[in-house]
Amino acid sequence: MSDFSWKTHPRPIVALAPMAGYTDSSYRELVKEVCPRVICFTEFTNIDGLLHGNKATIRQVIFNPEKERPIVAQLFGKDPEKFKAAAAFLTEHGVDAVDINMGCPAKKIVSSDHGSALLKDPSLAERIVEATVAGTNLPVSVKMRIGTSCYDEGQFFDFAHRMERAGAQLITVHGRTSKQMYGGSADWEPMHRLKQELSIPVIGNGDICSGADAVEKIGPLDGVMVGRGSFGNPWVFQDIFAALEGTSWEPPTLEEKLTRIERHIELACNFKDEQWGMLEMRKHYSWYIKGLRDASKVRQQLVLTENREEALKLLRDFLSSAVPV
Repeated sequence: MSDFSWKTHPRPIVALAPMAGYTDSSYRELVKEVCPRVICFTEFTNIDGLLHGNKATIRQVIFNPEKERPIVAQLFGKDPEKFKAAAAFLTEHGVDAVDINMGCPAKKIVSSDHGSALLKDPSLAERIVEATVAGTNLPVSVKMRIGTSCYDEGQFFDFAHRMERAGAQLITVHGRTSKQMYGGSADWEPMHRLKQELSIPVIGNGDICSGADAVEKIGPLDGVMVGRGSFGNPWVFQDIFAALEGTSWEPPTLEEKLTRIERHIELACNFKDEQWGMLEMRKHYSWYIKGLRDASKVRQQLVLTENREEALKLLRDFLSSAVPV
């Protein structure tokens, strides 16, 4: 049985956000190799697919127990009893904690009354948390946004307090409304105020792309969660810990970057298979080489190859002489 606890986990908490299509086992393992102190969340996972035994859905919560702990499985849906059953399923399969998505702004998610749509139905959200807690002895947490169409202070604080009373042991707040999606700037002030009111840990999410960002935004919070800021830059977690703890850190050389990309390709191909792994890597290449001269030309070549050795040669040739724009 896992002994993981949000209450006793060392501060600062630094977490990899749950991102559909990105934070699979290979990506999480890569991040943990670069910075073992990171807490990784799975891709956000549909409770219906999980309970129906859908192979693609179950793959989203498969993890390497030797490399990825502590691992937090994130669920989305709207049926409290299904959350209870899904939490029990995940407990049996050895995860360390369960997180409930109440923040995804994608239209197809919101239109099904999942994700951030739950912010409009706090009573249902409470029942979901209560049912999830009843289905597991693991810590249960909630990821939410500061609002739906706009930030309503009363609604935001009331919702978070309800989640705590229902049994959530941690709340992660993305500092945008669901209407904003991922545009504009994240507002961290509501999270800072919320931390003063709750007795459980609160971590913030939104626009963290460096250690300097974390220092600027963390305030009284227990930690930060990084999403898109980690794309092509798993070293950002080293940077964040160093900045928050006042220690030195040096960014990777191009040679170190190449070694890590090669490792990512290896993990992706091992986790799925070579053909699928190479297809999955296409979304990562542009992030790894972003900011380097002629990156667009190389990216066009990389996304056309399904051959592992060909991709590695393209990367080695490019990074051996690459220069910043």
